[in-house]
Amino acid sequence: MHIGLIGGIGPAATLVYYQRLTALMRDRGKKLELTIVQASADELVANNLADDRTAQAEIYAKLIGRLKAAGADCAAITSLGGHFCYPETEAISPLPLISGVTPLDTYFQAQDLGTVGLLGTEVVMRTALYGQLKQTRAVTPQGNLEEVGKTYLEMALSGVATDAMRMFFFEAGRHMITEQGADAIVLAGTDLGLAFDGHDPGYKVIDALDVHVALLADLASGDADLPQVAKG
Repeated sequence: MHIGLIGGIGPAATLVYYQRLTALMRDRGKKLELTIVQASADELVANNLADDRTAQAEIYAKLIGRLKAAGADCAAITSLGGHFCYPETEAISPLPLISGVTPLDTYFQAQDLGTVGLLGTEVVMRTALYGQLKQTRAVTPQGNLEEVGKTYLEMALSGVATDAMRMFFFEAGRHMITEQGADAIVLAGTDLGLAFDGHDPGYKVIDALDVHVALLADLASGDADLPQVAKG
């Protein structure tokens, strides 16, 4: 199956999606058919902060139209923060959308995680992954949620995690583990690998990006079926 990715939001996350998806397909001995289109991170941030879901969905729909023209069978948004307008996008998408949020609840249950701590954009944290966790309890940073969200956006737009940013995220996660009962910290922002990859914060970390990429690899390999028929 030909996978289409909406990239650029941000560039670092797009690169990680590409690297991990190609690595998984190589491990499976399968050929990957992939097309990536470029979205604007600045536009996404502006629409997210304004909660202008319609405007962002229309941007996505045009990009998905390009993916369809290139032969893609489905599309995915390479940003959990970018899922804030997922229902609106799904309603007008010319291709089936593969959510990065929907598979997480099942994955957490399979890992026997009763409570997870979330790090990501302010919207992702405040809505507990858009209210889609039904079987898993979620906690978020106490007292500095807005600061965590702001720091995440700064990192995502710059594509660089400073040492100060890294330690800030590590401490936010540690507090959710020690004070709020989280069994693991979920990197619910696709650019958080900039801070966490190659470093051990001293607690269990789950990268939501890996769960999404695994599902895309299943589709690309023919080991999974599309979730629904395209609506657009």
